[in-house]
Amino acid sequence: MHKDAAVTAVFFEAFRPLIKPPVNCEVVICPPFLSLEAAIGATHGTGIQIGAQNLHWAKEGAYTGEISGAMIRASGGSHVIVGHSERRKYYFGETNESVSKKILAALDAGLTPIVCIGEFEKNNAREVIAEQFSGGMGMLTPGQFAEIAIAYEPFWAIGSGDAAAPSMVGEAHRFIRSQASVKFGEEASTNVRILYGGSVKPDNAEGLMSEPEVDGFLVGGASLDPASFASIVNLRTPSAA
Repeated sequence: MHKDAAVTAVFFEAFRPLIKPPVNCEVVICPPFLSLEAAIGATHGTGIQIGAQNLHWAKEGAYTGEISGAMIRASGGSHVIVGHSERRKYYFGETNESVSKKILAALDAGLTPIVCIGEFEKNNAREVIAEQFSGGMGMLTPGQFAEIAIAYEPFWAIGSGDAAAPSMVGEAHRFIRSQASVKFGEEASTNVRILYGGSVKPDNAEGLMSEPEVDGFLVGGASLDPASFASIVNLRTPSAA
């Protein structure tokens, strides 16, 4: 919950010139709902994509205060974060069931869901990942699964400055791929993009990226500063996987 429309426009004025072409990664920024229009206008023709931080699973109806996938798509958004740990852990009561319904709603609206999974404590990663994967994504068809991205975000690392070690991240990502392989097959497991989120910063991003299982990042606090976020994006330039 940062940056109103005016501040969002200022952010992109500073951010755009800092990106070094060619950009060899997808750049998706997810501002608050009321800043979506400003972000989309500020990134027109740049290749930077804009997504939302959440959606409701219904297309419309008596859901006061909620936003549908169709509304996000109509505004020009291309992605949406689903099941962020802050929404699972605090305030909002997100469950695997609601995450599952939101994934389907996002796909139905033509959005790419960035589905967040991860443990709240350091000692039970596999158990939580297996439960969230099965409960949130287990009902997808192989075709639907091919349209999503997954973000592994151990809650204990978010905003704490205590990023998981690259080896720990790699182990978690391999376990996620093993879950995908069992459910959707080896090809799906290989192709699914798995991002890491949890205190990613310019000074640790390169080390995390050296782990071959990491396909990208879900950047939190470091994305609020244009120079900080641009330095992470530019790590993918000029050569990238």
